[in-house]
Amino acid sequence: MSGSIKSGFHSKHVAWIEFSNPGKRNALSLAMWKDLPGVLDRLSENPDVRVLIVSGIGEHFSSGGDISEFETVFKTPESSKEFSDAIEAAFEKLVHFRAPTIAKIRGGAVGGGCGLALACDVRIIDETAFFAVTPAKLGIVYPFPEISRLTATVGISIAKDILFSARKITPDETLRIGLANQCFPADALEAEVLNYAEQLAGHSPNSLQVTKRVIAHVETGGFEATDALSRDIITAFHSEDFKEGYAAFLEKRKPNF
Repeated sequence: MSGSIKSGFHSKHVAWIEFSNPGKRNALSLAMWKDLPGVLDRLSENPDVRVLIVSGIGEHFSSGGDISEFETVFKTPESSKEFSDAIEAAFEKLVHFRAPTIAKIRGGAVGGGCGLALACDVRIIDETAFFAVTPAKLGIVYPFPEISRLTATVGISIAKDILFSARKITPDETLRIGLANQCFPADALEAEVLNYAEQLAGHSPNSLQVTKRVIAHVETGGFEATDALSRDIITAFHSEDFKEGYAAFLEKRKPNF
C-alpha cells in the first residue's frame, strides 16, 4: 500500500491526523481515502478531543488523489464509482467532524488536497503554501460538493477562475480571497497552529460544537434553525459549561471547561 493516515495527540484536547505519502507529495491512494473515515470516527468518538489539526508530513499538505492509480481506479464505471464514493465519504467525515478542525498547510494543497483543506473549518498556511485545483488539466471534473465548498469560500467569480485556469494560488492571494485564514513564516507555523488550537480547546466545547452545527445548517441553505438546533442553543443556557463560564466571568478568571 502506498502511504498511510497517521493520528495522535498534541495534548489532552488537541488531536492530529497526518497524510503520509511524502514520495508523492502526500497524494492519497484509494486505500488512504478508505481509511480516513475510520481514523476520523475513532477520534470523534473520544470525548477528550476538542480540536483536530489536519496536515501532511514533510513539505506538502497533499497533492490530492494518487494519479498513478488512475488507470486502475477509473478502469470501469464500477471502479470509478467506488473511487468517487470513497473520496466523498472521506470529505463528508471531515466536514462533519464534531469538533473544530484546522488545516495546517505548508507546500501544495492541490486538487483533492485543496478539497481536504476546504473540508476543514479553518486554514492556516505558511509562506511556502500554494493551492491549485487542476481537473481541467486532466480532462475530469471536480466533484459537486467540493465545487460548492470552493464557491462558498471564495465566491462564484473567483471559483470559476480557479477551476477554469487550474493555476497556482500564492499565499498573498490565498489570504486576500479568503481561501486561508492566517499566514505565518515557515518556522513559526507549527507553534502558531498549536497556540491557536489550544486557544480553541480552552473554550466551551459545547458552544463550539453547537456553533459548528449551526453554521453547517446555514451553509446548506437553512434560513431558520431546526427544532434540534433551537433546542441545543437554548439548552446551552442551562449547561455546566455556561455555569462555569459565567462564574469565571464574575470572578475575573479563566474558565475551566
